[in-house]
Amino acid sequence: MTAQRAGRREWTALVVLLLPLLLVSMDVSVLYFAVPFISRDLHPTAAQQLWIFDIYGFVLSGLLLTMGALGDRIGRRRLLLLGAAAFGTASAAAAYAHNAETLIALRALLGVGGATLMPSTLALVRNLFPDERQRGTAVAVWSGTLTGGVALGPVLSGFLLNHFWWGSVFLVNLPAMALLLILAPLLVPEFKDSSPGHRFDLLGSALSLAATLPTVYGIKRIAADGFTAPPTLAIVAGLAFGAAFVQRQRTAEHPMVNPALFHRRGFGPAIALNAAAMFALAGFSVFSTQYLQLVLGKSALEAALWSLAPSALVGCAAPVATALSQRGVDRAYIVGGAFALAALGYATALGVTAGSGIWLVLLACGVVAAGIVMVMTQNTDLALSTVPPQGAGAASALLETGQEFGAALGTAVLGSLGAAVYRREVTDSAPAALPDGALHSVRQTLGNALTVADRLPSQARPALVHAARTAFVQGMHAAAIGALAVMLLASGFVLTRLRGLASAPSPAIPAEEPAIMPETAGVR
Repeated sequence: MTAQRAGRREWTALVVLLLPLLLVSMDVSVLYFAVPFISRDLHPTAAQQLWIFDIYGFVLSGLLLTMGALGDRIGRRRLLLLGAAAFGTASAAAAYAHNAETLIALRALLGVGGATLMPSTLALVRNLFPDERQRGTAVAVWSGTLTGGVALGPVLSGFLLNHFWWGSVFLVNLPAMALLLILAPLLVPEFKDSSPGHRFDLLGSALSLAATLPTVYGIKRIAADGFTAPPTLAIVAGLAFGAAFVQRQRTAEHPMVNPALFHRRGFGPAIALNAAAMFALAGFSVFSTQYLQLVLGKSALEAALWSLAPSALVGCAAPVATALSQRGVDRAYIVGGAFALAALGYATALGVTAGSGIWLVLLACGVVAAGIVMVMTQNTDLALSTVPPQGAGAASALLETGQEFGAALGTAVLGSLGAAVYRREVTDSAPAALPDGALHSVRQTLGNALTVADRLPSQARPALVHAARTAFVQGMHAAAIGALAVMLLASGFVLTRLRGLASAPSPAIPAEEPAIMPETAGVR
């Protein structure tokens, strides 16, 4: 039976769903420029400053699974609207926070709202577009919006902070959330499991939170501070809770995440491959953004604006991948080729030097981003197409949780690799006649090295700057080689193990036992 094709109402509803997605993805990076202004007004301690920045991502990643499953149960539109209300309220309050503790708490509430919005939007895309070809296009638009939001966050933040106070980076959320609360009930039908017949798995939800929060926290802290006891113990505790969560899902009568999802060929690999893509992208982005600022000397806002240039390639990549899939090209060849394209981008980055200018690094970043977006678009569509509609919320949450883990792990592993190479190279090449204790500071980061150089006599400064920037580029090359290896391994896996996974409709669901319940009340 041919799936019903979406019309103008569904495509308009997609535009409405992109509003919260754009804002949630922007909030990951919107504080890049605002932290110094917040520090000046609220005077947070060093630990509080870290929590202001990181708590949003911790809570978001920790609650994705719970919110995805909850949306399947109570209704995805309902959860979307509840999340939008919470996100808007927290944004308004955060703009006028008077101390660091309050801002941390409100950033956590923003994470709760974000965790409801992300899986709800993707699950609703699955429900609004039952036709395979249209869904592929809609998922490509969804993926492009998610990627674009992360890149747009620093630019918007820089613009607002040049004209207004730091609270404006939160208030910008309010018009979009208000528009969503008005339009979603009119344009987006409700979808939920028509007969869940069981209580929500509270124990599974608690275990998923206990597994995710300490693991992500530990990975991020190791990336920032190196291997120390607290983050290592946090990861061990998170893995232990993760094992308990998996056991709970395997043995519970009504699990929060149905293990049968992983029996569908392509679903598990799609999650793992998206995580691998984010591993490489996030791990290398740490270096590419610093290259623009610290090696080429761009201001933070200039670097953010230049980082939008690769979007030209990204904007073409997802539609090309979708068009190839709709023409019947085996999805394995598209995804495998996209991984190879990303690998080509990392290989291009190996040609970047401290004096090569801006265009080569932008080209490398553009090719990488184009390949990654093609991978994620195709894998997201594959994962959604292999699950029945009633499991779309949990499936969406699993995809997004995997991406969060991949990004955190990539930052830690590739960041640590590049930092180790930087320390080795700068130790060997730094001028011998440095003030006492200066070498220790120089070895920490390129930013520290440039600060030390500013304090040196003018005749000694160029040698340290050149040595530090060259060492940083060597570290960036090491991260690129690590990402390149991951991309080639992923490409080989896809091409050898996943051939034949052409786009296929979801398993048929008997008409007398509907899996989801579209509620049209309020939809005109």
